[in-house]
Formats: sequence, C-alpha cells, structure tokens
Amino acid sequence: MHFSITNTSVYGLERAVKASGNPMRTVIETGDCEEKDFLRAERLGQTQGGEGHDNFLKGILVQMDVTAPLFWWKEAQRYHWFDFISSQSTMHCLLKFDIATRVVDDTDNRILEIIRDLLDDYQAIPEGDGESRKKAWRKIVASLPSGFCLTATMTTNYQQLKTMYRQRKNHKLSEWHDFCDWCDGLPHFIDFTQKVN
Repeated sequence: MHFSITNTSVYGLERAVKASGNPMRTVIETGDCEEKDFLRAERLGQTQGGEGHDNFLKGILVQMDVTAPLFWWKEAQRYHWFDFISSQSTMHCLLKFDIATRVVDDTDNRILEIIRDLLDDYQAIPEGDGESRKKAWRKIVASLPSGFCLTATMTTNYQQLKTMYRQRKNHKLSEWHDFCDWCDGLPHFIDFTQKVN
C-alpha cells in the first residue's frame, strides 16, 4: 500500500480571494473576481506565516481522503486545522483488514509473520471466552506495525496547508514530498503561497 490523497474538493476560493481586499474597503464587494483580486491575493498569500496578511487563505477550504501509514499520521496530527471528518477504524475493522496488503513496502516481513500468528491465536479462542478474546485483540492492535495504513477523510484550508508545506517540503519521509506535490496541484496554491524568485 502506498501513501495517497484522493477525492480532493476545494471550496470558497473565489469568495476568499474577493474577501482578501476587505481591509481596504468601506463597502464589502461581492461578485466575480477580477485580475486585481487575484494579484492582491498572490501578494498577501506569499507573506510570511503569522503576519496575518494571509488570513484570507483560511477561507479556501479543502476536503480529501488521505491514505497513510501510522508513522505519517502521528506527524500530521500535530496540525490543529487538519481535522478528521471520519476515518477507518482499527476498533471496528482490525480483524477484517488484510493487514499484509495494508502496509507500506518497507514493513519488515517478520513483523507480518508475528501479526499472522497473533491473528491465528485470536481465531483459536472460543467465541464464548470474551475476556481472552479481548486480551488477544489488544495484543494485535498493540503490535500493528507503524507502516500499517489507514484512510481518513480530512478537512483543512490553504493557510494550514501553507504552513504544512513550508515545514515539511524537505522532510526525510517521502510521504511528505508526495503531500507537497499534491498541494502544488491545488488550484492557485502555488500562486497564493510561494514566492516566485
């Protein structure tokens, strides 16, 4: 299994671009964006994070499905506005997953052998022995390799993606490089977040 981002939807882009001019208006404008609106948005969006000039980026909402290994999810969960809408559940589906096909290629096969043994041990416990099955299930979930992948539907915004991109574009994990490549493909993301040298 590999890291992937699918089913991407972007909302509110033109409304947020128009709103980027609100600080200089006495009357709030509506209607279609013009070239001047996009040029202003580029100028404001490319400022340093934390200055506040790029706040309009919060109005560009993004939803997507992310399939990633547990070691990536631990890092991604550091971001406050990268929110779970819903995700696959080990609590409900651990025994239904084909674990061997849900791990990244780098996962050591010896670990998968251990998981197979633990699954066999669980299956050998009679259904009436709830306490023993609970302990065996816990042992399986505690032994899952960090390369085990789960998919979650996420929601975020361009301002948070800008932060994530800048902090992770040179990261050791190739999954972050894939994430940044995905960001680059979002409508106007490069224009609104990255200075052109």
